[in-house]
Amino acid sequence: MTIEMLLVAMFIFLVIGLLTGHPLAFVLGGVATIAGFLGWGESAYSIFVVRTYDLMSNYTLVAIPMFVLMANFLTASKVADGLFESARYLLGPLKGGLALAVIFVSTIFAATTGIVGASVVTMGMLGLPVLLKHGYQKELAAGVICAGGTLGILIPPSIMLVVMGTYAQVSVGKLFLAAIIPGLVLSTAYTIYVLVVCHIHPEYGPALSAEESAAMPIPDRIKGAMINLVPPLLLILAVLGGIFTGIATPTEASGVGALMALILTLFYKQFSFKMVSAAVIDTAKTTSMVFMIILGANAFTAIFIGMDGDMLVYNLVTAAGLGKIGALVLMMVIVFVLGMFIDWTGIVMLVFPIFLPIMDVFGYDRLFIAALTAVILQTCFLTPPFGFALFYIKGIAPAGMNLSHIYRGIIPFVVIILIVVVLIAIFPGIMMTLPNSMGAAI
Repeated sequence: MTIEMLLVAMFIFLVIGLLTGHPLAFVLGGVATIAGFLGWGESAYSIFVVRTYDLMSNYTLVAIPMFVLMANFLTASKVADGLFESARYLLGPLKGGLALAVIFVSTIFAATTGIVGASVVTMGMLGLPVLLKHGYQKELAAGVICAGGTLGILIPPSIMLVVMGTYAQVSVGKLFLAAIIPGLVLSTAYTIYVLVVCHIHPEYGPALSAEESAAMPIPDRIKGAMINLVPPLLLILAVLGGIFTGIATPTEASGVGALMALILTLFYKQFSFKMVSAAVIDTAKTTSMVFMIILGANAFTAIFIGMDGDMLVYNLVTAAGLGKIGALVLMMVIVFVLGMFIDWTGIVMLVFPIFLPIMDVFGYDRLFIAALTAVILQTCFLTPPFGFALFYIKGIAPAGMNLSHIYRGIIPFVVIILIVVVLIAIFPGIMMTLPNSMGAAI
């Protein structure tokens, strides 16, 4: 078997393993083990050991369990509950106001959790019954919750951005800066979409009645919003402010964030040793899952690149005459398609080692490529057949809402994400102005 045939076989068996439902980490690691043995013999295994040791000594990755722990503490604090309750009365009198409240709270929650599962499930449990009770279209209700929840992997701090920064060999702090504006642009675009569609079709998102609005006077709404908004904002400022000013590294800031989130559980009277135990155990499970995928992907890319697979892809790109723009479009298309089948961890591990060297040849800034990929990776949680957010929301959806409602509901939001990706690719200043102007000390 030639090297080229072996490289092609690696991807064929990768696809077969994923389609048959096997865990991504073991598919990647298993294919790498077999291909490494066929290509290099037992010497391939020493490469796996060395790369695993390099991973273990990577200080930046310590931020992953800390940010996950911070997210679990924040979820336990119930901060989103009070914030949504106040926001729905503040925005409810507008057409589509309850959906706007979901987007607003999801955006704030995204900047404090960084975990899509927590955001979607929390907002689904809080918002979905309220939206459906007030007559919102099922598709719109499902769409705003799924799309809003996925902002957690884009708006910093985010464990995805930590992993991406490490693999792209760019500053995680600068990547955080680059992701802020796209995240807020997406949130704003979702808001505009809801306002427009509910203006055209008022029955999709009815406003709260005067009687319902009167149930909470305006001063109480504002007071409740401040009580529930200020503590998360202080947490965001402490974590991101420390990183952006150069006072703390992302790893150090993640530890501070976890501590402050624990303090918030005291502030909101949700602290208990049982809660702490559950948060730590869930953090261990999530971190283990992420690192198992990283180890498997490390092995896969070590063999693939060791056999000059990246050069094979580069030669195919140049032979096709795609050029600089064509290469970027090809990378984004591959990321989008892969997002229908595997999660962001596997996509980053597979695509970055292969395509980043090609992007270097064409003169792209790695920070730009990493941040643009982070934006389009929003779709990997929303696109069928394996979009995780779709199944999170289905798991908590009431009777009468099925997958067809959810699938139709996310289509406009996937389109919005793709439009924003195109706009950023055409006008990179949207994303790069902050890291270029503020990132000198990071």
